[in-house]
Amino acid sequence: MSNVIQRPRIFRVILGLAIVLSGCSKQAGSNAVPLVSPMAASIHFQYAVYMLPVHAKDPLTALRNVLAGRYANLTLVSELPKELRGMLVSARVEKKLQREYAPPDERSLKYSGHGLSDAQVEQLQRSQEAFILDFGHPKENVWSALHTADLLVEDIARESGGLVWDQETREIFSPDAWHKRRLQDWPDGVPDISTQTTVHVYENGEFARAITLGMAKAGLPDVIVEELPWSSGNQVVNLINLFSQAMVEGAVAKNVARFKLDLRAIQNARSRDRQLKSLEADSSGVACLTLKQGTWEDGDPKNQLIQLAFDRYKGNDVHAKQEAAISLLFGAKDVVGQVEHTDELLEVSRTARSNLPELHKDFDAGLQAGEYIDVKAPFKTPRGNEWMWVEIGSWKGQTIRGVLRNDPVEVQSLHAGQIVEVREEDVFDYIRHFPDGRTEGNTTGEVIKKQEQEGEAGAVPFPIRGRKAAKLPDCTD
Repeated sequence: MSNVIQRPRIFRVILGLAIVLSGCSKQAGSNAVPLVSPMAASIHFQYAVYMLPVHAKDPLTALRNVLAGRYANLTLVSELPKELRGMLVSARVEKKLQREYAPPDERSLKYSGHGLSDAQVEQLQRSQEAFILDFGHPKENVWSALHTADLLVEDIARESGGLVWDQETREIFSPDAWHKRRLQDWPDGVPDISTQTTVHVYENGEFARAITLGMAKAGLPDVIVEELPWSSGNQVVNLINLFSQAMVEGAVAKNVARFKLDLRAIQNARSRDRQLKSLEADSSGVACLTLKQGTWEDGDPKNQLIQLAFDRYKGNDVHAKQEAAISLLFGAKDVVGQVEHTDELLEVSRTARSNLPELHKDFDAGLQAGEYIDVKAPFKTPRGNEWMWVEIGSWKGQTIRGVLRNDPVEVQSLHAGQIVEVREEDVFDYIRHFPDGRTEGNTTGEVIKKQEQEGEAGAVPFPIRGRKAAKLPDCTD
């Protein structure tokens, strides 16, 4: 009997600049937003500076001083008018913080805090003042106004000894961290938009949901991808950032339902080149996207939403189509080999399987955001079994349901990304992936590697290979 065995799929894709792994689920709301993607005529957003615990220097005085000098193109008004002409800012000091503008708590700061010392985290919880800045301008000033606002709020934070809060992305920064994140790589012109936004990825049923926060600062819709496996989180974040960059560069027009995202057409060199360097040799660098109106959920930004879908790709279900799109865009590899089930290998597998009850218990209790478990399971072929990895989505009794992580060699009816079911009793091994990149398990992998190194019969791996007969669909807009 033949045993074809696959290693975990390899993706060489860099992580998006900002990704927040959130453990909270959100319930679907009824506010579906019409798909209108061109830049809004008027743009509003809010920054704030939290004092520690009160201002060292009066922020209003500091604001007036810098406006008179460095920021003469920005006008201070008591309240933003409905019709915006030029670059405007209104400012106020909020002292009823816990009731009106509570700072993020210590738990949320693990995800949303950047560059804060332990002392600053503690002081923030005792903050008594926030200096709130509301910015508004017509779209003609979008980039100069955003750049000015980023510079201005940093100056105010440094003058007053406070921390910068971005209301749109729900993040808080030390002044140094703000400068590094928002300004260091933005000399002029259109920025790498991922430096001004973030992407939240959170559990949403059996799968995860990814959404941008902060696109309103560019007067553009936020972007979502539904029903992604956690293992695809990094790739989806990169895809979202690339599409968002195409939007800010004007590549997406009103009510376009079909869009060709070409990585090489991205104008911002920073955004484009770091992705190009990470592509596999078999990548296309192109995604054929279907753009849909996004469905608003509790906790989403009060903004228009665009959902990225993958309807034009081949696959047995939406998950297989999504995986095909990501693999073709960035490239992916499966390492396949013929493996002999020796006594040593079977014994290591039995030891690994003894951990399944505890893994099942942990899965039912709820994994951390960004944590997931793969199991290696057999799939019947005419000559025996092909062993492939499945990312667990649900685990009820003896039935494991999840996303197939490999493209089969011999099982022609299956595709990577497809939803499959396997029995717990058939599981051969597991890998537990933690949010910080650590893994646990895959002990049989070490034995298989040793077989290959020692040249045991049947242990010679197939050449590294890409997707099975994968083709880019018609990308005609």
